Order: sequence, then C-alpha cells, then structure tokens
Amino acid sequence: MDRKAEEDYLVATRELAAKPPALDAVCFHAQQCIEKYMKAILQENDIAFEKIHDLDVLLQMVRSFIPALEEYRDDFIKLSAYAVDIRYPGFRVSAEEAGECVESMEKIQQVIRNHFKV
Repeated sequence: MDRKAEEDYLVATRELAAKPPALDAVCFHAQQCIEKYMKAILQENDIAFEKIHDLDVLLQMVRSFIPALEEYRDDFIKLSAYAVDIRYPGFRVSAEEAGECVESMEKIQQVIRNHFKV
C-alpha cells in the first residue's frame, strides 16, 4: 500500500487526538491520504493522471478497479473541499468537521485496504 497515504493517515489521526488539535491539518491530511491512495491505485494499474486534487474525479477513474468505493462518493466530495483552500488564511474548520473528515478517511481507507488485503 502507499506509504505516503499511510503517513497522511497517521498525521490526521494524531492531530485529531492532540491537545489542542490542529484541526485544519486534520482535514488537509485526511484529504491527502485518500488522494494518495487513489493515485497509487491508478499508478499500479498503469493509468496516467493529471496533477489534480478533486477526489470525485479520481473516484471516477478508480471505480472500475474498486467498485465498492462508489458507495462513498459523498465522502470523496466532502474531503475534496480540504485539498487547497484550507492551506490559506481565512479558512477554518470546527472540531466536528475534523472528526467527520477522519471518519470519512477511515471508511474509504478500509475499503481500499480490504481490496488489497492489507
């Protein structure tokens, strides 16, 4: 499985548990975790992809390899919102949003790990 995706998973879950948590970082790394998993799946299947952060677009490219991911389309769309804007001043998230991001990340990660029997 993708080491970089796993590192983003660790950062997101550690930060959510931190006192105080870095909520923006939680959401950003949750999005990055899934983005990197999706790109790793494409790479493993010799599918070229552009430098994009839209998880819904990546889902459309990957769903033929892991159809079960389509069930989580709303989660992909929600996580996509944390790819770029969150890195700039003026964009803040709540503890509830951060928790939802980690929950979405973990659901999608589980489907991918089950597919690859990790």
